[in-house]
Amino acid sequence: MKKIQSLIIIPFVIMGCQSALQNHSNVADPGITMIEQETPFESPTSRRGHTHDPIIATGTAGKRTDSIRNSLKKSPRSVAAQEKIDQALELCNSAQALWEKGELENALTELDSAYAAILDLDTNAHPLFTQQKEDIRYMISKRILEIYASRNIVVTGSHDAIPITLNAYVQKEINLLTGSERNFFIHSMKRSGRYQPFIASEFKKAGIPEELSWLPLIESGFRVRALSPARALGLWQFIPSTGYKFGLKRDYYVDERLDPVKSTHAAIAYLKELHGMFGDWATVLAAYNCGEGRVLRIIRQQNINYLDNFWDLYEKLPRETSRYVPRFLATIHILKNLDQFKFDATCPAEPFEFEICTVNKQLRLKDIAREIQVEPSLLKDLNPELRYALLPPEEYEVRIPAEKAGLFLAKLDSINSSFTPPTRYAYHKVRKGETLSGIAKRYHTSIHQLTLINKISKKTVIVSGKVLKVPNSDTTPTQKTAHGIAATPPSQTVKYMVRQGDNLWLIAGRYKTTTKAIMAANNLRSSALTIGQELKIPAKKTSTQRISTHFVKSGDNPFTIAKKYNMTLHRLLSLNHLTSRSKIYPGQKLLVE
Repeated sequence: MKKIQSLIIIPFVIMGCQSALQNHSNVADPGITMIEQETPFESPTSRRGHTHDPIIATGTAGKRTDSIRNSLKKSPRSVAAQEKIDQALELCNSAQALWEKGELENALTELDSAYAAILDLDTNAHPLFTQQKEDIRYMISKRILEIYASRNIVVTGSHDAIPITLNAYVQKEINLLTGSERNFFIHSMKRSGRYQPFIASEFKKAGIPEELSWLPLIESGFRVRALSPARALGLWQFIPSTGYKFGLKRDYYVDERLDPVKSTHAAIAYLKELHGMFGDWATVLAAYNCGEGRVLRIIRQQNINYLDNFWDLYEKLPRETSRYVPRFLATIHILKNLDQFKFDATCPAEPFEFEICTVNKQLRLKDIAREIQVEPSLLKDLNPELRYALLPPEEYEVRIPAEKAGLFLAKLDSINSSFTPPTRYAYHKVRKGETLSGIAKRYHTSIHQLTLINKISKKTVIVSGKVLKVPNSDTTPTQKTAHGIAATPPSQTVKYMVRQGDNLWLIAGRYKTTTKAIMAANNLRSSALTIGQELKIPAKKTSTQRISTHFVKSGDNPFTIAKKYNMTLHRLLSLNHLTSRSKIYPGQKLLVE
């Protein structure tokens, strides 16, 4: 019987895999509009309260059965074929009834028998028999998948939702985590106290097994700023494209992959999507680690009943992923037996207690910390998504220690908001024939500065294709004229009234000038500004136009954005220091005129 189930399930799985690959393999393309998918299978318990019609009698296959009966001539071959179809339909209806009673194994047996009944059906007896056979075969395959999925779906999120298989692979990881990696496990457990209780609570609400709240232990060791060689970041180790797919914003000031709350909600969405695709949590973990596209390709290439047994898939997975699931199972086994492995003395840190305060001006965390008398490192831990410990210029919800929230709001207006933010960087791809001196000249910097920020020496040979970080990305590269001389647009002075949230650096960037030039034009001795102060801005002609911002939406591209604001594509790209090959992402902020 098992063989028949496998034969049935594989063609349908392949069809499903091909569809799923189309839906999920291109997640790195931010221009694709993502549509939330429904869970493909329902269990009988999830549909209680609804009347179930018989599987076939009211469906396509049943209608074709009536059509065949009406058109058949009573030949012995036709009668025999019709009897097999009737038998298969009865077995399918019986399987449906058994499934709804929770007798899953008996339901699978009935479906096996139904498939056996039509396996040698004489399709030559009547032209409609061929399609009728395919209808029934498709229905049986779909129902088997639904039963397997319902067997693995766990609605309650109970602690024993993921079976712990203590095989040789898992035992090897247990030995490592309790031996040479013992210190890693201890420190990870200590850090877990900050985040794991919140994660477990959110998983319980979402109907995800609470054991999975320990997944960050093997993903990142519960370090919110963990960065992998593949550029995966944060507790949940999201790469940029997957982060964007599940709503995590990333710009100059903020990377929400670093935020424990926002990234946990994104992880919930991702895990639920994977569970809807694969049906069992072990396979979900493998897909979370190496990507659903990779797992689907392996499944498609193997004749295995992957929904029944993850370990059939194990040998074909990449080495890192093949360790990932056993490592997680080892972690859960250790956590259930802390005293046995002598981890019971480890005390997790206390969760952070904070209040969220809305701020409408740009502040540095160190200035906030000084005013409310806390360590800057505490504010950085509470607000890890801030890439430069600097609040964005627009409205922002900052986390403040609960006992200091009142003091912060009382002193908010007096906290300094006039400062020079950290240097912004751009990236330059070296072309054939370029030298460090030429690149430095093009970006108005020095060879020393280039070598310093790229950690290279003056003698380093730069080859074509190498990417260099260049300072002052708010300064566009010098453009050559036909005679090879830089063409500088004529300048003029405009008047600007300082508004709340402004500082010299932001104003200089808005008008394509420098803070030094503004200070010189206004005889300023410091960078401190006051609201309502009038400044003379030595700006280029093109900067006299009103500059505003556009937040990129799904489906946007530079051409459509430029057209929307009556700009040339070249102007939009130059205003935002982009090239024709640059990618833009949903949530990204662009300057427009």
